[in-house]
Amino acid sequence: MRIHRDWTGLAAKDRGASVAMGNFDGVHLGHRAVIDAARHAAAAPLGVVTFEPHPREYFAPGAPPFRLMNAEARANRLARLGVQQLYELPFGPVMAGLTPDGFVQQVLADGLGVAHVTVGADFRFGKDRAGDAAMLERLGRDLGFGVTIAPLVGANGTDYSSTAIRAALADGHPRDAERMLGHWHRIEGEVLHGDKRGRDLGWPTANMSVQGLHLPRLGVYAVLVDVLSGPHKGPWQGVASLGVRPMFGVNLPNLEVHLFDFTGDLYGQHLSVALVDFLRDEAKFDSLPALIAQIEADAAQARAILAGP
Repeated sequence: MRIHRDWTGLAAKDRGASVAMGNFDGVHLGHRAVIDAARHAAAAPLGVVTFEPHPREYFAPGAPPFRLMNAEARANRLARLGVQQLYELPFGPVMAGLTPDGFVQQVLADGLGVAHVTVGADFRFGKDRAGDAAMLERLGRDLGFGVTIAPLVGANGTDYSSTAIRAALADGHPRDAERMLGHWHRIEGEVLHGDKRGRDLGWPTANMSVQGLHLPRLGVYAVLVDVLSGPHKGPWQGVASLGVRPMFGVNLPNLEVHLFDFTGDLYGQHLSVALVDFLRDEAKFDSLPALIAQIEADAAQARAILAGP
């Protein structure tokens, strides 16, 4: 998959895609329906048009973190779905100031040269969110590209939504989130240097930032891990702690992942960590031996869960 972070100066081979357009936070089953519609809408490479940062981050920079995915995780998920061209367009004053007509003309037609555009029925665009799917359909017709408006999809009479997925994760129900996502909820990023307390305790961990992300319920999880780069690239199982480490008085949340039966160095490599089952809440222990005993119990429980169907 080729990733583009501007809509100008594209080579001919990178223009003319059939694109799905939206923010696609989480890339849940509703988003996949839009992407699949774009896949079948035109005889052209499959593309996705999205925005970075998320427009909500631009308009409300002081709001609590809400994103299910960082840009890296979203790109990895879209690549797995067969997207060939990802247009990760910069959202700032220029983009925010474009009228609906200006956006369609300058970005979609002149810049990306789209063959076809597919959006969800609730899609809004342009300055003050003044454009809707019906307007996009009319403007596309005038400019020579087709538009498909994909109906909202869901289960049990409710549309799939990032809001519902956030709620499931906040409640500690990653399997409920998985049913709406169509895949495990994953936290992805680089392994950072930490305090190395886990190694000193006999349980070395890979430490990852969760800055800017909506936090699932803090606590301990059984996890599936894909090491995405380096000599240890491949799938692993493990147990992870998501939280503020109250035992050591640390208040900045992070993710600490222990890979079962692993030896090696992961610093600087990129991991994709899937939350499978919530095991327990974070806790402060009276002693280090009590903490180590609980870690051993957590690991045994996680192994049993991950060994199941």
